[in-house]
Amino acid sequence: MVDVPEQQPSGAGPSPAGVAVWASDAWRAAALEWLDARLAGQGIARIGDVTQPHLRPWATALRVPTTRGPVWLKAASSGTAFEVRLYGLLSRLVPDQVLEPLAIDEARSWIVLPDGGLTLGAVALGDALPGALGAALAQYAGLQRALMPHAEELVAIGAADMRAARMPERFAQALALCEDHVARAGTAEDRVLLARVIAQRERFAAWCRELEQSAVPSSLDHNDLHPWNIFAARPGVPERAYDWGDSVVAHPFASLLVALGFVRHGLQVGPDDPRVAQVRDAYLVRFSDLGSRAELVRAVELACHVGKVARSLTWARAIALEGEPAGPHARAPLRWLAAVLDPAYVIAGG
Repeated sequence: MVDVPEQQPSGAGPSPAGVAVWASDAWRAAALEWLDARLAGQGIARIGDVTQPHLRPWATALRVPTTRGPVWLKAASSGTAFEVRLYGLLSRLVPDQVLEPLAIDEARSWIVLPDGGLTLGAVALGDALPGALGAALAQYAGLQRALMPHAEELVAIGAADMRAARMPERFAQALALCEDHVARAGTAEDRVLLARVIAQRERFAAWCRELEQSAVPSSLDHNDLHPWNIFAARPGVPERAYDWGDSVVAHPFASLLVALGFVRHGLQVGPDDPRVAQVRDAYLVRFSDLGSRAELVRAVELACHVGKVARSLTWARAIALEGEPAGPHARAPLRWLAAVLDPAYVIAGG
């Protein structure tokens, strides 16, 4: 059972975070002291060397061997701190579909999770991918349905509001960020591309209006759901998504944007390949009471087109946290925003 979250003292500011902090001996010592105390209260002890396989501006993770197997201590930046609060909500509402936290410290944006085993990306390769991913997405769809009544609560804990009614405004935000990038470091090709995107403003708004009429309520969208962010099923344990730091509140079908993109990329196929439809339709079975197949497929297309802007903004946040406006990911927000020009609702890759 998860420890009671430690609340931030009144008047206290956010806990220091970032690569320089998380890479320091002082931070590691403090984190492990806290971790040891939390584990000891559950009869668990640390038994081996601690490693830090993930160290990025938005989060870091320590892998800690213990008497009950590996556990992971994740620390989030202010931009993704809501993930810690989100796990508390998910473990209350859908405990069988997520990793149950062993400890949470909301004040410092720390969370301890058990090891989830192998990911789907490690075990479902090549031709096995569509069937395995379809089954995992059907499981994930159950989580989304359970969370539909809690959309406002999800927004309240910090998940970005990417519901259809807000997306014209989000388009304008993404456009402003991309205009800034192009003005600073864009090529002539980028400027032409941006002009084409600007011309799509009304068409995008029309997509949003149509999507608002969907009979499928808004819910949690993982927003980076691919085979390496899903733990494979084990005996008695279903597939479970993890790494919720990019998640938003949106039309649930927007989750297929990245998931199906990885199918296209992994199998090197086009958007109309039957294996892409196989994965999509396995997911849609869980929503069959909310519309005809044609209506649900149309909603997928709309949600994914609109969700491209959410991905643009997610990348923009990551770049801002990196503090490297000219870094290796600098063009990612423009790439995703320009994807609204692609007639395919899902593009290859993530």
